[in-house]
Parts: sequence; C-alpha cells; structure tokens
Amino acid sequence: MEIKSDQVRELRERSKAGMMDCKKALVEANGNIEKAAEILREKGLVKALKKASRVTKEGIIESYIHQGSKIGVLLEVNCETDFVARNEMFKSFVHDLALHIAASNPLYISIEDVPAEVAEKEKEIYIKQAENEGKPENIAKKIAEGRLNKYYEENVLLEQSYIRDPDKKIGDLIKEKIATIGENIVVKRFCRYALGEYN
Repeated sequence: MEIKSDQVRELRERSKAGMMDCKKALVEANGNIEKAAEILREKGLVKALKKASRVTKEGIIESYIHQGSKIGVLLEVNCETDFVARNEMFKSFVHDLALHIAASNPLYISIEDVPAEVAEKEKEIYIKQAENEGKPENIAKKIAEGRLNKYYEENVLLEQSYIRDPDKKIGDLIKEKIATIGENIVVKRFCRYALGEYN
C-alpha cells in the first residue's frame, strides 16, 4: 500500500515520532492513522521501559505558585542531558507536573516511598472497617487491599490520575514523555506548601 507524505506529516505532528517510524507504523496499519498512532505509542512505551534504568543527572527545579499565593510547589525532575533539560517540551511538562502537585497534594512519589508502617497501619484500619461492616475475615482482607490501592491512587504521585486527563496516571504520562523525548525522566523530589499548613 502506498503511504502519502501528508499522512506521514499528520502522524508525525500528532505523535512527535521520527519520519521513518511514522512511515513504518502507517505501513503496518495499512494507512490507518489512528491505528498507526497506537502502534507508535506501544513501541514508544516499550522503548521507554528500556530507558527507565538509565542515569539521570541533569534536569530542572521548577517552582509553581498558585493564584492568590496560597499554595506553592518546588519540584525537581531529572533527565539524562542538559540538552533535554533546556528543551521547551520538557520544561512545559515539568511545569504541568508542578501544577498537578499543587492541585492534588500527593504525599509520596512512588508506592515504594510509602513507609511500610504507614501502609500496614492503613491496611489494619481498612480490615477493621470491613469487619465492622460485618464482612468475614477473608473478604475483609480483600476489601482492605482494594482500599489500600485507593489510598495509593489518592496519595502517591505516580498513581494519581492526571488533573488534565483523568484517564491517565502520572506514571503513564511520564512513560509517554520518555518515549517522546527519548531520555529517561525521573521525578526526584517535591515540596508542596499551603499557607497556614505545617508538616
């Protein structure tokens, strides 16, 4: 099947992938731009997973102050090269992450960052709640697991739904950016300030 240059151009604009990658995806998808975009995303996410172990020593520290100066965020996001750290797409992405943190108030970056005693305490509370609702012990434990996952979705940055696209988790958004930019990206640390609140 012949792939037209305007199809390649449209897919390239949508996916930010290279010309040859776009053409190959269009050939694989028999000219269907939607399917080709899906193919590129799948291949990009596979590449992103391979890049996740690479060292990140560059990056930026972003500050965000919400309107009215009542909430502020300092956020460090690392990448592999200074070239990407100065890239407008990367800067914009980090700014969006800072805005998300201001709005969603995560307590931890990843599930691994949640102290074991915090997770255990939450789980105990959820088991007791389920037992108080009259659930048998084995069912109470399953309910507690579900509620613990909900706790992670509310309090762990990488598990939270992105405020601008609730169908995506922040972790998935980062994987997409790794695929698009071509470098590993790591949220290193953040601090969220709310006027009158102290940690």
